Amino acid sequence: MRELAERKIGEGRRSVTVNLAESPLGWLRSRGHVSARQFEAGERLRGDYETASLGARVTMRWDAAPRPGGRRGPPLGLDPTLAQISAKRRFDAAVKAAGPGLADILWRVVCAGEGLTAAEKGLGWPARAGKLVLGLALDRVADHYGLK
Repeated sequence: MRELAERKIGEGRRSVTVNLAESPLGWLRSRGHVSARQFEAGERLRGDYETASLGARVTMRWDAAPRPGGRRGPPLGLDPTLAQISAKRRFDAAVKAAGPGLADILWRVVCAGEGLTAAEKGLGWPARAGKLVLGLALDRVADHYGLK
């Protein structure tokens, strides 16, 4: 059975449907290896990472021209470039909160989408060590985001 969820990307401007079972974090959550709090922290971190990774607009905008007397400026909040910068700052702060020994596994599994086994091998860790370290990293990120 596929677990589908709609996720907002880019400050509420776009949404995509993703299969939660495809992400390593979703897989760990579905099997009870990650708590709901840890999962939400990872999803927030990944959302900031994806928003920060979006490239700035370098071509012409094809939005409708503003109406006379209408509101000027970007709709729905921040300019896309400012949203990208803001997301980058949030991402950097969250990774810093995780700490240098935990940030590697956190980035590999949550942001890069590596499986836990592949991340452990890539870091030269023994089998099943990654799950424990990832849990600690997600707890620190959840504390940073103020999740209950």
